[in-house]
Amino acid sequence: MATKTSRVSKAPGYKCAECGWTTVKWVGRCGECQAWGTVEETGAAVARTTAATTVLEPARPIAEVDATTAAYLPTGVDELDRVLGGGVVPGAVILLAGEPGVGKSTLLLDVAAKFARTGQSVLYVTGEESAAQVKLRAERISAIADTLYLSAETDLGQALGQVEKVEPKLLVVDSVQTLSSADVEGSSGGVSQVREVAASIISAAKRRNMTTLLVGHVTKDGSIAGPRLLEHLVDVVCQFEGERHSRLRLLRAVKNRYGPTDDVGCFDLTEDGILGLADPSGLFVTRTKEPVSGTCITVTMEGRRPLLAEVQSLLADTQNSQPRRATSGLDSSRVAMLLAVLQQRAGCQLQKDDSYVATVGGVKLSEPATDLAVALAVASAKHKKPLPQRLIAFGEVGLAGEVRPVPGINQRIHEAHRLGFTHAVVPSSPTGPGPVPAGFSVREVGHLTEVLELLITKP
Repeated sequence: MATKTSRVSKAPGYKCAECGWTTVKWVGRCGECQAWGTVEETGAAVARTTAATTVLEPARPIAEVDATTAAYLPTGVDELDRVLGGGVVPGAVILLAGEPGVGKSTLLLDVAAKFARTGQSVLYVTGEESAAQVKLRAERISAIADTLYLSAETDLGQALGQVEKVEPKLLVVDSVQTLSSADVEGSSGGVSQVREVAASIISAAKRRNMTTLLVGHVTKDGSIAGPRLLEHLVDVVCQFEGERHSRLRLLRAVKNRYGPTDDVGCFDLTEDGILGLADPSGLFVTRTKEPVSGTCITVTMEGRRPLLAEVQSLLADTQNSQPRRATSGLDSSRVAMLLAVLQQRAGCQLQKDDSYVATVGGVKLSEPATDLAVALAVASAKHKKPLPQRLIAFGEVGLAGEVRPVPGINQRIHEAHRLGFTHAVVPSSPTGPGPVPAGFSVREVGHLTEVLELLITKP
């Protein structure tokens, strides 16, 4: 016999037409998006009751639930599978966000084609381009497959109709902000429209056990456009990052209900498409026949992935009372701190030198473990003495000149050995660096002066 559960919910009296922010009293300016004159009355308090209905599928003990239906399916793009934890899960909804021109559509078109070549049907719904434009890009990146279906739609009802007709195992929507529903007020990309589009697509994905990839736009500050509810509704949120002047693209999982969020996928954006990079370190390290002063190789961690990067420094005499401090790819405040530590704790007189410190390949290094490499590059430039070519250095440098331990020491050492390096300068730690590969030399140091005496200032 059905029973009734009563609750009283008070609907907000006023709502912002731009962002959906609600308040119980009228205000002239929205408290969320700061827009003027957008707060409108929505309605008074109402009492609602929800009736219990007949159970269609009874609850089962968790041990009896079949988990094989949620097993990973490889997409054919190894770097994407790496970030997702092994592949896509049937019925999962994945949101891929990134700035315009970073390569989101190119990546997902490549994923759709490779998934279709396994014999599964794939539907690619585009609301930003015509079908002919997508076909041209697909030919350029060799993303043509017999079971890849293409539909140019901006109406949510028509897009869901295409899903009913094609019955795909993988659905790609480019993008969620371009679709709109005729049953909801507001223009496409608005808060109410994005909420309705996302809820309808997610409902279809769960009902059909259909993996869905959604492209999401970002705002000027880099956050995903639309309501915050969008990120809560989907199963996975990925950020696709990259500089316009660089070919490197990084894929990170911000939220993942089915796997880790501490791994990074690396891609190379070329004229022929987007390629996964199993070893992207070559983009960040220069190869010279003769050693050059002012350069040092370090190993940084992008999530759980070690990447080799090169730090370069150039010092020039100046007559100005305040020498110039220029950086590229590094935090300027942290570089200024390291220059002060070098001068006060290690005796490097830098007050009459303009300093230029940069990374190779446009990579951004924000990890404190790169401090030691920056300090060695500057000291090498000051003394005009190059460091050994097959040497790597990493460690955090404190204001007292001490070299502090960093996580993943052994993992960084093994990655350097794999790429042909033979020596490493690492911070000393109570547990030591761990097992070291054969033929690889590791020197532990506790203070910056030890490193300089070992590599630079000794005769």
